[in-house]
Amino acid sequence: MTATESSVAIVRAAARAASDKLALDIIALDVSDVLAITDIFFIASAPSERQVNAIVDGIEEELIKANLRPVRREGRSGGRWVLLDYAEVVVHVQHEEDRIFYALERLWKDCPVIDLQLEAEDTSAKADAQGAAEAGPAAADGSADPAE
Repeated sequence: MTATESSVAIVRAAARAASDKLALDIIALDVSDVLAITDIFFIASAPSERQVNAIVDGIEEELIKANLRPVRREGRSGGRWVLLDYAEVVVHVQHEEDRIFYALERLWKDCPVIDLQLEAEDTSAKADAQGAAEAGPAAADGSADPAE
């Protein structure tokens, strides 16, 4: 058995939303052959609790547009590992430290990876924007470095 078309559509929408919020290492695994309770595990990470929650908000907002609400939501208050259960798709958004520690991809390494159809150039442009934002307002507007 493989993931249904509807679950693939859900996970692609979640991936686009996560990418828009600058999620890192976005991946989706087809676990339908080994788990009866869901088709796909979606995993993304972020460097801070605030960004984890922003990614989760973005995913929920996008899926609400398709009239999808999570059956269960866990971990929101901590912001380290948030799980959104959409029945067909289980979304995991983790702080990057927790992602390394728990290594979900390693646990499910035998499961096929789903093509999320995210454009590579799109994520690099977002990385450039994130770098400029982290460098501060002077770098973002092109003004000179105050140290010069």
